[in-house]
Amino acid sequence: MMAVDWTKVLPVVISMLIILAVAVLRKYSPLFATIAAVMPINIPLAVAIVYLGMPDEERAAQMPPFASGLAINLLPTFLFTVVVWWMFHQGYGLWITLIVSYIVWALGLGLLLALRAWLKF
Repeated sequence: MMAVDWTKVLPVVISMLIILAVAVLRKYSPLFATIAAVMPINIPLAVAIVYLGMPDEERAAQMPPFASGLAINLLPTFLFTVVVWWMFHQGYGLWITLIVSYIVWALGLGLLLALRAWLKF
């Protein structure tokens, strides 16, 4: 019998539960639906997977850069969220809002990666 690799299954299960929670909560409380939508679920899972996937002696050197990368790489995601808000505020529909927001996210990520390479951080 094959063993279940929970490091791969758990993020999918938790993501599905979050999606279901948002779908249910939006009917009762838009505030709680938005909180559930932006809960830090993937970040702790990624931190645990990376942390547990490396030898003990490498953690002190590898985890700080990984954690700073997480923080820095949130910037394009925040930009994505601001564009979603602005587009809906302007009256745009779902699909154009998501397409434009992802384009802005990709451009922001590209700029961030270029800046990191140029500034060497």
